[in-house]
Amino acid sequence: MRRLILGQSGIEVSEICLGTMTWGTQNTEAEAHGQIAHALERGVTFWDTAEMYPTNPVTAEGHGNTERIIGAWFAKAGGRDRVQLATKISGRGSLAPRDITGAEMRRSVEGSLRRLNTDYVDLYQMHWPNRPAWNFRRNWDYRPSTDRAGVLAHMEDVLATAADLVAEGKVRAFGLSNDTVWGAAQWLRLADQGLGPRMVTVQNEYSLLCRLFDTDWAELAAMENMPLLAFSPLAAGMLTGKYSGDATPVPSRRAATPDLGGRINPRALAIADAYVALAREHGLEPAAMAIAFCLDRPFPCIPIIGATTMEQLRVNLSAAGLKLSDAVKAGIDSIHRANPLPY
Repeated sequence: MRRLILGQSGIEVSEICLGTMTWGTQNTEAEAHGQIAHALERGVTFWDTAEMYPTNPVTAEGHGNTERIIGAWFAKAGGRDRVQLATKISGRGSLAPRDITGAEMRRSVEGSLRRLNTDYVDLYQMHWPNRPAWNFRRNWDYRPSTDRAGVLAHMEDVLATAADLVAEGKVRAFGLSNDTVWGAAQWLRLADQGLGPRMVTVQNEYSLLCRLFDTDWAELAAMENMPLLAFSPLAAGMLTGKYSGDATPVPSRRAATPDLGGRINPRALAIADAYVALAREHGLEPAAMAIAFCLDRPFPCIPIIGATTMEQLRVNLSAAGLKLSDAVKAGIDSIHRANPLPY
C-alpha cells in the first residue's frame, strides 16, 4: 500500500482510506473489527468516520455508534498510534441540523474523542457548510448564498476555535466536506492571513458516475495540494454491477435506501453497466477498476472505500497498485464523453 502525505499537514496516510459508515447498521461490531484487522494487514491505516454515523439509515438513536465501535477496537487492540483517524461535525446534514460554530465544534470534538477512546483525531472535517451547497443532487436547483460577510464571520469564528484545538493537542489538522471551490478558497485565504489552521483536504463525492470535481475543483486541489477524499467511489455500489437490470439484492444498500441518495435512474443504471462491461472486457473487477480510476487522477485523490462483506473489502483493496491500461482509460473516456452527468 503506497503512502503519501495528507496535503500540507505533514500527516502520512495510506493511499486508500477505510470508510466506516455502515458499521452499526449493515455491519455488526464484530464484522467492523474484522474489516479493521484485514485493512491493517493490507496497510490501510487511514480511517474515516463521522459523529452522525452509521447511515442506511441515519437515526437519532444511532448517532455516534460508529465512533463507539472504533473506540471499542482501540480499547481491545490498542494501536492508536498506527492509525490516521478522521471524523466530522455534522452541521446541517444531520437529523437535527445546526450551524457549525466554534462552540459547537468544540462540543462535537470532545464528544467524538470520548466515543473514539482517544485523546486526539488526526483530521477533523466539517461535514456540511453552513451555507447552501450543491452536493447530493442539489446541483440541479442550486441557489448560492449572497451573505458574504456572514459567511466570512462564521469561518473566522471556526478558525479561532480550530487554532485552540490544535494548540490543545486534540486535533492535528482540519478539512472540509461537501464544500465548493469558492468556500475552500476563502478558508485558505483566511488561514494564510493567520486567522487559524489551513484546511488540508476536502471530502466530496467522486466516481466514474459523479465527476463534478474534474474542472475548477481539480485545479484548486492540484495548485493548493488539497487532496480530495473521494466518497462513494463505487457510486453507492452501482459500479460493482450488483444493481444491473435494476436489481435490488437483499441485503444491500439499495434495499435500505431505494434511490441510493438520488443516484438511481434508468440512464444512470445503463451508464454504470457500460463501465462494468468495460472492466469485464479487460479482465478487471469492476469495483477495482472504479477505485483505480480515482487513484490515477491528475489531482491528489484518496478514495474512501466501504464494504459490508469481507469479500467486497478484498476486491476494493485490490485496486492498490492496479495500473489501468491505455485501452481501459480510452474506454472510460469514451463512455464519459457520451454520458456526462448521469444523475
